Amino acid sequence: MTGAALADNASGTLNVAFTKELENVDSFFNSSREGVVMQRAVWDGLIYRDPETNEYKGNLATEWDWIDERTLEFKLREGVKFHDGSDFTADDVVATVNFVAKEENGVKTQRNVNWMESAEKIDDYTVRITTKDVFPAAIEFLSGPVSMYPSDYYEEVGPSGMGLKPVGTGPYKVVEVEPGQHFVLEKYEDYHDSPKGQPSIERIDIRTIPDVNTQLAELFSGSLDLIWQVPADQAEKMAAMDDRFTVANESTMRVGYLAMDAAGRTGAENNPFTDLNVRRAVNHAIDRQALVDNLLKGKSKVVSTACFPSQFGCAQDVTSYEYDPEKARALLAEAGYPDGFTTDFYAYRDREYAEAITSYLNAVGIQTNFKMLQYSALREANMKGEVPISFQTWGSYSINDASAMVSQFFKHGSLDDARDDEVLEMLNTADSSTDPEERKEFYRKALQRIADQAYWAPMFSYNTNYVMTKEVSYTPTADEVLRFTDMTWN
Repeated sequence: MTGAALADNASGTLNVAFTKELENVDSFFNSSREGVVMQRAVWDGLIYRDPETNEYKGNLATEWDWIDERTLEFKLREGVKFHDGSDFTADDVVATVNFVAKEENGVKTQRNVNWMESAEKIDDYTVRITTKDVFPAAIEFLSGPVSMYPSDYYEEVGPSGMGLKPVGTGPYKVVEVEPGQHFVLEKYEDYHDSPKGQPSIERIDIRTIPDVNTQLAELFSGSLDLIWQVPADQAEKMAAMDDRFTVANESTMRVGYLAMDAAGRTGAENNPFTDLNVRRAVNHAIDRQALVDNLLKGKSKVVSTACFPSQFGCAQDVTSYEYDPEKARALLAEAGYPDGFTTDFYAYRDREYAEAITSYLNAVGIQTNFKMLQYSALREANMKGEVPISFQTWGSYSINDASAMVSQFFKHGSLDDARDDEVLEMLNTADSSTDPEERKEFYRKALQRIADQAYWAPMFSYNTNYVMTKEVSYTPTADEVLRFTDMTWN
């Protein structure tokens, strides 16, 4: 692996650590937070949402208009060039949309793209995108996970080539990729007049360092400038050294939850989680407030819904489950498990949180075989229906709409462990109605049924601790996107 040079703002290189291995830099073929960070640095979307004001601004498009309830017309910004020198035109939008919208092309998070039917070129700088159904959240999605790719290059190299040698229009270009391990970005000198702003830091060197203690040691030694997603106890220790480091804490849209195999997809004989009383017992077994107070701290909150509270349509007035271990044991007995049972329990991050959750389950008689996997491996096992119960998280790609979470997991897709036809029908109405009040009503109905049936055990919202040397100036935003364009040297 390439060794990082000592942090030196005179050299213009900012040294950053990722904790999780990024499976593919191509933003359509990963679903991790690290992938979102890379996506916003390397590529642009048609629209930009200001993380402070939530105002939509033109990025690769300068203006847009609904032609009818399923057709958006965009006027594109002229003079934009991709990192390889090619011009950005309507052809690139058409090729990108028509590729990612086809399910057979395998975009990881179908929910981000499968609402689009197709794109059509009107002229070199005018394009129309047609939605499959009425989809009022289109602008929000186009301001987030839908990046525009160079058509000729992508047709030639595909997702694997884009992962090895990414080409975008974004503020940073990728000059080095060691898959999953090491990425070097350089300021794109010809970056257009984007609302993202012009980057001031010349070079970003990102290494994957899974162990937080190793990251902290490198921060102390001077070979890292910034780390993030630092556990609360370690962030508190670093904050005490305020002469050397700055610690910033910010809430995020990420929600931690337990998913249970209510639909019996694992095929295990006598699967306990197909029983409503077992699922309710799981919900009652865990002291979520204690987890927030003792482990997450910061700006985290207990969450009772399958979405993040700020998201449009994320109703809060649904069934919630208070911490009541006696009730949990009684429900297990009623379900035919007076002595409890044993189950495989999966997680991919935050082992400390996951182990605390399993200790609560163990205390009411649910014994767990703990299995820690890489995120991509757990996702694949989940898609195949091989996971009885797991601790997972979802950051909604920072999309401020309930559909980005509840509709991602409860519309009979490969990650839906409930397969509830009533919920599907409610979400179909909510996702496609042009009446905001009707959308809210049907998201509330869906969320109420999900809560009542205890398909999930929602846990808490996340916060993120950012630790940086005094040479770095950065104010994090509440959407959990590490924005290199907003970083400067002090």
